[in-house]
Amino acid sequence: MRQDNVQVSDDNLPEHSEGIRVGRELLEATRPYVEESSVTSWWHVSSTFVLMIAALTAAGVIPWWPLRVVFSVLGALLMVRAFITFHDYLHGAILKDSRVAYWLFHAFGALMLTPTRSWSASHNYHHGHVGQISDASVGAFPLITARMWRDSTRWQRFTYRAQRTPLVVLLSYPVVFGLNITLMPLLKTPRKHLDSLTALVSHFVLIAVVWALGGFGLVFFVILLPMTLAAAMGCYLFFAQHSFRCMQIASPEAWSYYRGAMESSSYMRMNRVMQWFTGNIGYHHIHHLNVRIPFYRLPEVMAAIPELQSPLTTTLAPRDIADCFRYALWDEDKQRMVSYQEAGG
Repeated sequence: MRQDNVQVSDDNLPEHSEGIRVGRELLEATRPYVEESSVTSWWHVSSTFVLMIAALTAAGVIPWWPLRVVFSVLGALLMVRAFITFHDYLHGAILKDSRVAYWLFHAFGALMLTPTRSWSASHNYHHGHVGQISDASVGAFPLITARMWRDSTRWQRFTYRAQRTPLVVLLSYPVVFGLNITLMPLLKTPRKHLDSLTALVSHFVLIAVVWALGGFGLVFFVILLPMTLAAAMGCYLFFAQHSFRCMQIASPEAWSYYRGAMESSSYMRMNRVMQWFTGNIGYHHIHHLNVRIPFYRLPEVMAAIPELQSPLTTTLAPRDIADCFRYALWDEDKQRMVSYQEAGG
């Protein structure tokens, strides 16, 4: 099951203004870059999966534990890159007509506790509503205004802060992937989410098989450690690119798909090594503008289109990471993100 493309209404896209392309015209400028080379796509996918399996195998068979840790961490980074290829496939950006890719990515999604049905539904909702105020966690972390915060009960404040705490990111393997993406949809609508049951069974069967082959140590270095690290990295990237200090939130009347991409989605500056491991997901404003662009073409798009070269940015620097968690509320009066302390109440 591929993720349906986000439907963009032309009514929500601003027109061309003062020689600078925005809205529909800027979206049109990106359309030539949705063209995919299946050879290039398969090269990126196959090399990533081969390297990931090799790294995790090394983490399992090497006897010296410090080196096992190194290969576990490498395996986790490659899991993040593999997940970006999975994510692009579900967007229809790469290999959309390949049956081999269909089975590869559905199997990967199951083993990674990312069943395609629940992921597609929540992620599609996220793309259609990014940059909108919501106290619900549907495909994204909740985001409310300072006024809503001041009017909230103690319990509502507690649950809001709990959902946006760094602990959720650190524990995203069981909490986000295991519980939110896989188990909860299955419990709510079992018939609709049988692939979630398949994912849970597949994941725990894999753990059982690896345990039988080498005990807890093998499970730890091959599955638990890399999955924990990969899930935390992926979850943080997702969180930080839509919850950063300089982001902008439009009013419901002024919101558009274009503004959600350009003002509520960041460009995350990284070195080339991290760009490779994260599958260029740092070019997030471009991805949100046009989900059909293959991940390996995103840098090319930014280099070619001047209007995409001055985005709102964040980085992986400790200060920016702290700011992503600190600035958690949108202040409608100040028209900027503020901390809980600034919001008062």
